[in-house]
Amino acid sequence: MDLLDQLFRSEDVEKVLSDRACLQGMLDFEAALATAEARAGVIPSSAAVAIAAKCKAELFDVGELARGAKLAGNVAIPLVKALTTLVAQGDKAAAGYVHWGATSQDAIDTGCVLQLRQALALMASDLDRLARGLAELATKHRSTIVVGRTWMQQALPTTFGVKVAGWLNAVDGHRERLRETQRRAVALQFGGAVGTLAALGDRGTDVAKYLAENLTLELPEIPWHSHRDRFAEVATTLGLCVGTLGKIAKDISLHSQTEVAEVFEPMEKRRGGSSTMPHKRNPVASAVVLSAASRVPGLVSTMLAAMVQEQERGLGGWLAEWETLPEIVSLSAGALRWMAEMVPQLQIDAERMKTNLEATHGLIFAEAVSMALASKIGKAQAHEVVETACETARKEKRHLRDVIVADARAQSLLSAVDLDGLFDPLRYLGAAEEFVDRVVAASARSV
Repeated sequence: MDLLDQLFRSEDVEKVLSDRACLQGMLDFEAALATAEARAGVIPSSAAVAIAAKCKAELFDVGELARGAKLAGNVAIPLVKALTTLVAQGDKAAAGYVHWGATSQDAIDTGCVLQLRQALALMASDLDRLARGLAELATKHRSTIVVGRTWMQQALPTTFGVKVAGWLNAVDGHRERLRETQRRAVALQFGGAVGTLAALGDRGTDVAKYLAENLTLELPEIPWHSHRDRFAEVATTLGLCVGTLGKIAKDISLHSQTEVAEVFEPMEKRRGGSSTMPHKRNPVASAVVLSAASRVPGLVSTMLAAMVQEQERGLGGWLAEWETLPEIVSLSAGALRWMAEMVPQLQIDAERMKTNLEATHGLIFAEAVSMALASKIGKAQAHEVVETACETARKEKRHLRDVIVADARAQSLLSAVDLDGLFDPLRYLGAAEEFVDRVVAASARSV
């Protein structure tokens, strides 16, 4: 199904994950293998040239390979057979050296690694773009007052900048994780039938070394046929990233509710409309990101479950990865693309944020009043005074300040000047602005 690809996925990453790209990854392995074996003196140089010349995905029938995979159990077997046939058309002797000493999993896993290298590089670029957008937004709204909400209820004043800085700090963590994951996961898989390279005799490690060099991949200490932590790490790293993207999308969508109306996704013609309600302005990007945040965790659990593989090659667990990991990458890339494009265009209504500060008629300043009284009469008694005042304010629909002024106990302890300060949101921000500065500076250093 391709109908929803433009909605849920990233066009650039989808090219890397296409059927042709999958085949090309395996064919790149086969070409590099032949070249490495010729360099090691295992096969003739002429054979390597003949094999490499046919390692082009456009020369193969995808449908025929799919039918072959149904019978063989994996796509590498019919691919190697088809490659051998192609090579034989020009050089029968060279055809005998196709896939020499390798196993299907070597081609499939290394081909997947080559796809991952491209896809993760594209996603790292989008993460960097998102971080820049968040840093600019946090800096711009460093001191923009907004209601902080806990348990979906108004709590205390904060700044929109510190909220965005929290998003940015999490994104920077994912940038670092992705770099580490790329370093560990982009590694050659080459071990032959059971991971010993026995078919290559005493030249196996030399071939592996040259093969890694040809593909510009890390050469691991040992083949990893049935040890799936590399691919599982890619899955979990992206799962964590999508979780953060979902959190950001959830925050944005909550801020964009009609009754809140503080933050809006960019306005474009026909974007976020309704088929029946002309007034609707739905948060489309947030919806797509949240859908990925709902779908990816289950896929990640599949990758983790698939790690428990039998002996030298897994039965079923390995196959479970083939569609699962690309789907994780695809959905994650789509969510990341949406977020990276949306953040720089977010529309912030600072005046509405200021208006919403008064929605509780001063109740969000209760902690500030309580702390001021606590320094004079103790925390427990101060809490009781303010809690009672809050109950009165709610019941009688009065402003908390008016109730505090009328309270005899508070009246003798807090002056009008004191109350002016306690009911001023700018004076109860704590380290909010400092946090913004610290996060933005740290993000700039992590580039």
